[in-house]
Amino acid sequence: MKKIKLKHGELVLVDDEDFDELNKYKWCLNSGGYATRRKDTHTSILMHRFINSTPKRQETDHINGNKLDNRRENLRNVTHSQNQLHSRLPKTNTSGVKGVVWDKKNKKWQAQIKIKGKNHFLGRYKTVMEAYYKRKEAEQVMAIIYE
Repeated sequence: MKKIKLKHGELVLVDDEDFDELNKYKWCLNSGGYATRRKDTHTSILMHRFINSTPKRQETDHINGNKLDNRRENLRNVTHSQNQLHSRLPKTNTSGVKGVVWDKKNKKWQAQIKIKGKNHFLGRYKTVMEAYYKRKEAEQVMAIIYE
């Protein structure tokens, strides 16, 4: 494993076999927190997509959630829906569980999941754990469908 230094000093982890090719270019951190470089005045290239040869209609998931860990073992090609299932909790989340929110009106925990940009209601539950299990069940079904 080697490290590539970005424009402002951030370090990106890469495999030894990718280092020489990647190090030919000047990389910087984009607004989303990913290593990127300019191909021309209108096009930029994300390091993780370059390494993983990600097809146009797919995304690259960082398995461990670290956007600056671009080792091949940490990258996988996924659909947008799969990538969303693996994303981090929003900062506004109060339940500690992705897809579970408190329904003030009904005084219950509500489970939901977003698939292809559309929210799907999974029910309301007395406990956060019940809502959590329903959400996890839906994630597993979606992972099977979209594999």
